[in-house]
Amino acid sequence: MFSTLISFALSNLLYLALHVTNSGSFPKPLSAKEERACFEQMAEGDKEARSRLIEHNLRLVAHIIKKYYSNVREQDDLISIGTIGLIKAVSTFDYEKGTRFATYAARCIENEVLMHFRNQKKNAQDVYISDPIDTDKDGNTLTLLDIVSDEENLLDNIDIKLKAQKVYECIDRVLTPREKMIIEQRYGLYGYQALTQREVAHKLGISRSYVSRIEKKALEELRKLF
Repeated sequence: MFSTLISFALSNLLYLALHVTNSGSFPKPLSAKEERACFEQMAEGDKEARSRLIEHNLRLVAHIIKKYYSNVREQDDLISIGTIGLIKAVSTFDYEKGTRFATYAARCIENEVLMHFRNQKKNAQDVYISDPIDTDKDGNTLTLLDIVSDEENLLDNIDIKLKAQKVYECIDRVLTPREKMIIEQRYGLYGYQALTQREVAHKLGISRSYVSRIEKKALEELRKLF
């Protein structure tokens, strides 16, 4: 499960970002009945139900970031990080316990953001294959080596690669050279390391706000075509 989770988070973060270009693009929250139905379908292997749960709760990510971290400059970066927390929440939530999903998801989103700040404080930029990066349902530590060696999700990985290929095709079709360069560096495409808006701005010699405007315009173009 965690192999799929991490692959989904890293390979589909750009896809999810297409839905977070502005507050008007968020899908409406699901009703309690619709939400439970999605979790039941997801338990039966329905990937569309899983995607629907993520997309219809993106509003929660933005709400938490704007409410509790409004003083942080890199809002778009925090929304991306919070979205990973949301993906983890959808993947690990037990709908049969009667807990409200929004409550559980909010905790996962906040934990992901706090973990990001802790990592920043420690300057932990290097990842080693033996480092603990998550835990399984029994509380056992999982390392990157455990994740990489997991071969149970081959079909999921193929599906992710197909979606990623479609995104690459969209990028080549509609983006200008500058837009393409910024999207590549922001989301770690074509072998680039994923950078924050501030890091991209410094690298290109332009302002962070200009990078943000270009990125949002490019994501909107990609969202329309995708």
